[in-house]
Amino acid sequence: MNPEASPTARALMALELLQASPGITADRLADKLGVSERAARRYVGVLREAGIPIESVRGPYGGYRVGRGLRLPPLVFSAAEALGLVMAVLDGHHDAGDPTSAVGSALGKIVRALPEPVAAQAEAVRRATAPAPDRGAARPDPQTTTELVSACSEHRRVRLRYRSEAGVERDLDVDPWAVVVRHSRWYLLCWSHTSDGRRAYRIDRVRGLDVLDESFVPPADLDPVATLEEHLAVGWDYAVEVIIEAPLDIAARHVSRNLGRLEPVDAGTCRLTGTTSNPWWYAEQLTALPAPFRILGGPEVRHTAQVLGRRLLAAVEDAPTA
Repeated sequence: MNPEASPTARALMALELLQASPGITADRLADKLGVSERAARRYVGVLREAGIPIESVRGPYGGYRVGRGLRLPPLVFSAAEALGLVMAVLDGHHDAGDPTSAVGSALGKIVRALPEPVAAQAEAVRRATAPAPDRGAARPDPQTTTELVSACSEHRRVRLRYRSEAGVERDLDVDPWAVVVRHSRWYLLCWSHTSDGRRAYRIDRVRGLDVLDESFVPPADLDPVATLEEHLAVGWDYAVEVIIEAPLDIAARHVSRNLGRLEPVDAGTCRLTGTTSNPWWYAEQLTALPAPFRILGGPEVRHTAQVLGRRLLAAVEDAPTA
């Protein structure tokens, strides 16, 4: 840091270091600021006097961190972080889950300043964001999304005014478990009392909501991403059964949960069962498997796989060899 920097500049730099490196020790903070440990502790005291909750933990693994509160403390963004946030909003990029990126670093500062229940929901959404944006995906209403995240955090039942893909509107009473983002689509994973079952509703189709007095207890050890993907793999028009010539643990690395359920057949073979509304998409996903496979069930997917295979073979017929 510039040795001629003012005390105000050093205090702001101290805040940025605390936000970027939770658990930073006094000696590391002093080294980054170019001051003595005593001076570094004094800057921490200045921040506390300004109402910023700076927590400290004693011991060999202790250090300083910005605590959680109802107000956001002043946030200091670098030019790259600020530009990254603007680009993310304009372009719909979803690299916010990567803490080493400019967007991820800036988002991390905001998340660390949030109250614990809200931060947990924000992190769940952050982890569940798909890496590749779909520019054609509908964007949900921000106020609706905020209210649903809050209801998830507070474990409050809500009544949704929901419009289906066919345009039919109806009221749904649900226990909101989590807001999940997959491939630029925002879903509310929940238990629907109206349908008496687990459901995933598109948030962009929610036309309004009321938070009810009833509370609920979410499922223990809920994995929102895995649960959503499993949910999206069932209940579609066309059933599929595939035998994959690979052990279960190997196949599981390459088969997304939204393709269906994997189960072992023997030590070197496993079975994939699922449903799909798009046989072409499903057949294309299967071509990415790094092991031989056979489509046993699902005439629609078998047909599309045959057509796709003939197209691929035709693409290399009579092609000159390298």
